[in-house]
Amino acid sequence: MGATQKRTISLPIEQADFIDSLVAGGGYASASEVVRDGLRALRVREAAMSDWLAREALPIYDRMLDDPSSGIPADQVFDEIRALHAARIRDDG
Repeated sequence: MGATQKRTISLPIEQADFIDSLVAGGGYASASEVVRDGLRALRVREAAMSDWLAREALPIYDRMLDDPSSGIPADQVFDEIRALHAARIRDDG
């Protein structure tokens, strides 16, 4: 695993209980192992978000700066969302 460094952290009771339940269930040997696994998952999520921003969101933003007329006006977007919501309420009700 390499070098380690001790940290003291405070957690809400629910999160501490969750860690304890994972260790008690045998999935992890210690609370530190749970936290390390959670941090690895967070690193993967952050990398995926950064990749998405670079591949998809920023190019769209740049295109909008180059040609604002290619976008959809906010009023139109909200009108469409409201219409979809109203239809869903009608269909569910």
